Amino acid sequence: MPASILEEVGHLLDAALTRDTVTRLSCPSRSSAQVAQVPGDDGGIPYVCTACGHSWS
Repeated sequence: MPASILEEVGHLLDAALTRDTVTRLSCPSRSSAQVAQVPGDDGGIPYVCTACGHSWS
């Protein structure tokens, strides 16, 4: 067990900042990285490409 929560968070931040471990979300229609999450009518959170308007979940 980590000595402190800061030690554990430090490991997570290091992993997130490593380029190989970061997954970037992109529009499947246009491959644009301009993606937003918008609350849906059914309580889900679909993704919307702000460049072309394509939405998916």
